[in-house]
Amino acid sequence: MNTAIKFTITDNMGIDSVLWDFGDPPSGALNTDDNMTGSHQYATIGTYTVTLTAYRAGVADTTTLDITIVQPVPYNFPEPIDTTLCEGQTLLLSAPVIAGATYEWQRKDSVGSTIVADTTSTYKVKINGCQVPDSVNVYYTPIPEIDLGDDHLLCINEALRLDATSQDGNYQWYKDFSPIPGETASTYIVTTSGAYMVEVNAGGCGIYRDTVNISFGGHEYPFTMGPDTLLCPGESIVLAPQVAGASGYSWFNGSKTPTVRVSSPVDAWVFVEVNNECEVLDTVRVDYNRLRGVDLGGDTTICKGEFLVLTADFGQGLYLWQDGSDQATYYVREPGYYYVRAQIGRCISSDTIHVTYDDTLHVNLGPDSVICKGEQIRLYPNGAGLNYKWQDSTNVPVYLVTTPGYYAVVANNTCGRATDSVLVLAKDCECQVFLPSAFTPNGDGRNDYFRPLYHCQLADFKLSVYDRWGTRIFFSTDPQVSWTGRQNGVQLNVGTYVWVMEYTAASTQQSFRKTGTVTIVY
Repeated sequence: MNTAIKFTITDNMGIDSVLWDFGDPPSGALNTDDNMTGSHQYATIGTYTVTLTAYRAGVADTTTLDITIVQPVPYNFPEPIDTTLCEGQTLLLSAPVIAGATYEWQRKDSVGSTIVADTTSTYKVKINGCQVPDSVNVYYTPIPEIDLGDDHLLCINEALRLDATSQDGNYQWYKDFSPIPGETASTYIVTTSGAYMVEVNAGGCGIYRDTVNISFGGHEYPFTMGPDTLLCPGESIVLAPQVAGASGYSWFNGSKTPTVRVSSPVDAWVFVEVNNECEVLDTVRVDYNRLRGVDLGGDTTICKGEFLVLTADFGQGLYLWQDGSDQATYYVREPGYYYVRAQIGRCISSDTIHVTYDDTLHVNLGPDSVICKGEQIRLYPNGAGLNYKWQDSTNVPVYLVTTPGYYAVVANNTCGRATDSVLVLAKDCECQVFLPSAFTPNGDGRNDYFRPLYHCQLADFKLSVYDRWGTRIFFSTDPQVSWTGRQNGVQLNVGTYVWVMEYTAASTQQSFRKTGTVTIVY
């Protein structure tokens, strides 16, 4: 109630215009709407009948729908708006119990007045279709997986960084089971021998611990894996630490081999045992260039008069388009193939897109027409493009009209939709003139002439015949004069020719203009 309700049409194919009646007369002029998407605000509770009248080619189609407007239920959940639970816990949320009410939670399997919150989400409810304004955000703290790694005997002057990072954790580090003052970060750097333990309070969901023994001895062996590495997409690198006297390896991925191949971003660390005495360690960051691969998108079609923005922007770098421009973005204003080559550092990527244009549709079936009973006319979908349908859902290139009525075509393309319709009426014609659709001017005495057939007196008669190029090849003002299929005495070839006939019925002074085609056959 007092909230705007929107009404949409699921199938608006061929609809020229609409009229909504929201069944709410007290709302006055607001009770009706002629927009394709209707909208109405009801002031009182009750059941209303909404009526939609849709017009297709002038033909009305009426649909009704009963809706019920109810009083919204004010309610606030007793739980805090933000609630954090431990992994594995659940929370029962309750809406007010109202006899006969319907409930809709965001989970479709919950249709009662309660729901069990067991995942991170915003929980809200509709009562009798009306959204309750209050909601509860439920978050989960995962159980931390603390692993400080294996025990190690490190060489002199080495250092090891221990990491216990977890979500919502509070930390305390210990050495030889005594708290280390001030060490409450998620990481700790070990430089002296001892038993190291971390204690993690997981957001009130429990205390979790792990311990590792780190010792120092042997000799000092300088060791480095070299600088961090930046690769191009699709590349990989073989890490091969060079340590004199190396007697064992322990890599970040569990490998025990002297070398490993890396093909994804990672902090790659290794412990190298030297002379079976002690271990040295180092870490190298393997990362990938931000140039992940230029993608201009798939080939596309846009409307004339519009433009398309192509982007290959991966930040500072070198860009080269098909016309030599060097910006990270390119504005397309005409059809064609567009290409870009992007380079960041030593990494190169390119892409090509084909852009075509559609014109705005301007469908025109011509003016309304009147035909004599028994006659027919042809309708052409001029300006409809390639994707169109007639009122009977056919898509023939020429629509043959034999009966009176409304005829319409609906066209669609990238630029939108266009429609047009015509009204064809039929009437009894006292004076009808007919012309044959074919004749055989071969001198055999049968069907040698092209001439009108009529049973009334004609006035102002004109008959013109044109070839395929629009040249008039026959003209007569006398309905008794026949065309013999010749032009300037020369017999014409087999083919189809267009005729235009105009005449007036002498008895009624009614004028007619007809067009059609005739085929010469030998």
